[in-house]
Amino acid sequence: MSDATTEVIAPSASASTAPRRSLRSRPVLGDRVFRTVAYAAGGATVAIMLAVGVFLTARGGQALGTSGFSFLWTQSWEPQEGVAGSFGIAAVLFGTITIAVVALTFSFPLALGTALLISEVLPDGIKRAMVTIVDLMAAVPSVVFGLWGVQFLQENAVPVAQWISTYFGWIPVFAVTDDGQRLTEASAYTSSAFIAGMVVALMVLPTQTSIMREAFSQAPIGEREGALALGSTRWGMIRTVVLPFGRGGIIGGMMLGLGRALGETIAVYMIISPIFTINWEVLKTGSNSVSALIALRYGESSEFGLSALMAAGLALFLITLVINFTASSIVARSRSGAEST
Repeated sequence: MSDATTEVIAPSASASTAPRRSLRSRPVLGDRVFRTVAYAAGGATVAIMLAVGVFLTARGGQALGTSGFSFLWTQSWEPQEGVAGSFGIAAVLFGTITIAVVALTFSFPLALGTALLISEVLPDGIKRAMVTIVDLMAAVPSVVFGLWGVQFLQENAVPVAQWISTYFGWIPVFAVTDDGQRLTEASAYTSSAFIAGMVVALMVLPTQTSIMREAFSQAPIGEREGALALGSTRWGMIRTVVLPFGRGGIIGGMMLGLGRALGETIAVYMIISPIFTINWEVLKTGSNSVSALIALRYGESSEFGLSALMAAGLALFLITLVINFTASSIVARSRSGAEST
């Protein structure tokens, strides 16, 4: 038996020195136009946001220079030029956060349940109608929600607030007192952070629902069918596949709703009874917010008072900016099926 031989042919000199061909593609005109427009839109958005921040800083610099760090912990609001400690955002910032927390307490479970209902339960025909209805809620003007809250919700929410205070008043945040004495009359429960928070909850509900629904709808169909094929119930599939997959959307939707709730103006302004002291009792009459303060005092303020309002607006701008950027980063980093089992 003869051995098989293999002939190895060395590459020629001309082949080894030939230049490599470039695989770089040339974008067509449409791609170049789209890229230019996208970069321009993104740059314009960042520029406008920076311009707003610079404007608020410049206009509020006089008040910030007068008050210093006391601006953050002073509760009263009587801006006087050259008098430090006569104005600050402690009370209005506390009221802003209180209203936003109450809003999230109501809106988060409603948004989560509605998103799961639309993406996992309803048939296609009803699903499209529900999506349209939820999206239309975002188009309702704030003043309409405010009128609804004042004329309808308030009188129906007062008995609920009284019931909560009666049975859970041992928790300080749910107590309604005056000089240590419990208040029972209905007038002590109107125009509160509790009622304003419920109205704001309906305003942020469409945003939260839309983000969560989109996250849930992108859960891989293979993992869904695999869970069902292994004998899982529909709720078991949702719990082990859909919810872990959409965790980033849940957190992002909640934080974007929080950013919207912090900046709500007209509806809160129409409902609350403005005060300038920290009110720990959310069911009791009296609250405030930064945006409502600006709407309330803008028309009657002096030049220095306007500077103080701009400083308050700058604080709210920075807070909402941090929250929205955090929410966007969470949504962007969420991965499909990374934690589903």
